[in-house]
Amino acid sequence: MSEKIGISRDGINAALVIKESYRTGNPICVPGEPARILLPEHLINTDLDLVHFEDPLPLAMMATRDPESPMALAAVTRLSPKACHKDLITGVYQLVGEKTRHPLVKRCIDVVRENDFNPKAIAFVRTRTSLFIVETRKQYANALKALLRALLDGEMPSSEFVSQFIQLTEAGNLRSDVRQKLVTSLLLSETVRPGIKFLMLEHFNSFPLPTRQGIIQAVAKAPESRHIDVLQEELRWIVSHERQKKQADKKLKGKSAIVSKHGVH
Repeated sequence: MSEKIGISRDGINAALVIKESYRTGNPICVPGEPARILLPEHLINTDLDLVHFEDPLPLAMMATRDPESPMALAAVTRLSPKACHKDLITGVYQLVGEKTRHPLVKRCIDVVRENDFNPKAIAFVRTRTSLFIVETRKQYANALKALLRALLDGEMPSSEFVSQFIQLTEAGNLRSDVRQKLVTSLLLSETVRPGIKFLMLEHFNSFPLPTRQGIIQAVAKAPESRHIDVLQEELRWIVSHERQKKQADKKLKGKSAIVSKHGVH
């Protein structure tokens, strides 16, 4: 099926996985590397094999549904060369331009189609997308600095700071290690109020798994103090509670499967 129409069954399954990630709010990871969040730079890098994410449908899903412009642009950039070989993919490409939530994605598709998929036009779009990704990262980094400054100067309520901090780190498509260092530095800082730290921990499960693991390890290795002891105890409670919840969900699914198999009498 893939050779004839350009779409494989594995590609369809990958698109469904991405769709579910958007529905649940979970990060999309590099195929085969669950601890590595997929970034716009990965999509721009044509030397990186993204396995089933290389198929047109997963790329079309990201270009259409991703909430952030850099990721959607990177996806359509990777999709562009594939859209000129098969009529079905050309149609999917056009549909992405009509359905995407990002005007810049639509503009890129228009440029490529108006130039009849000329390789120079595709290369131009890739270059502009790379520059856009770099510039967007700078803007988010500056916004995070301004946010922290407002907090330390007492110009922002704690709850608002935590909410905006999480939104900015998610929207900025930060690498897991960068996000982990930012959160850890706040938790271990002597100048940040304890109330802010506990508000941050209330949102702990909203962070990607690699970020959570890095935070736990960093806090566990921090020099002993009453302040650190309280953070460690809170993290232990969060991890224990999450483990119990997963075990309960697993048992419930097991019971549901038995009932479905044997029927209710």
